[in-house]
Amino acid sequence: MMEGIIVLPVVILVFAVMIEFGFAVFQWNQTVKALQLGARVAVVSDPLVDTTSAQWTALTNPGTAVPGDPFPDSTVSASCGAGTGVACQSAELNRLIYGVAADGSIDTVCAPGLGLMPGMCDFNTKLRPEHVWVSYQRSGLGYVGRPLGPVLTVTVGTNGLGFELPFLGALGVFNFMSIPAHPVTVTSEDLSSTSL
Repeated sequence: MMEGIIVLPVVILVFAVMIEFGFAVFQWNQTVKALQLGARVAVVSDPLVDTTSAQWTALTNPGTAVPGDPFPDSTVSASCGAGTGVACQSAELNRLIYGVAADGSIDTVCAPGLGLMPGMCDFNTKLRPEHVWVSYQRSGLGYVGRPLGPVLTVTVGTNGLGFELPFLGALGVFNFMSIPAHPVTVTSEDLSSTSL
């Protein structure tokens, strides 16, 4: 009886830690999958920041190859979203996070499994616009005067999204732990939201 009383709390603690670890890995995996979807949607959508300024179109010989970063007198990159200090275009960010509703409009709420096109929150329901950042960098691909704009490298990541642990979180332990960002980078395609 005495041995059981001594061992039982340790066994319960070990099982609780295993369950918490499983929840954490599951949430981490959800976030990585959401970022993969977000990067895929971002590379076929209109940019979330202005990529048409002079620094993106500084070259003057249409049809010539586009140099990659960096090139003289300009670093061709732009970022927006969580932690960057630059706000993304809200409609395009909502399209990325929430997806497209069944009627073809950009969704504004997380409703997993509903709608025409899934959003990042369909994979991790805690993701919101304030957790996501998007970065664009010129890849050096394409040519000057390309009708669809420069070919960009798009990176999507998270910032400030924490684990939600049922047992230790309820006790106030490990509430400070953020889910690692694991940014996903993909080369852009047509950067046009006209099609789903």
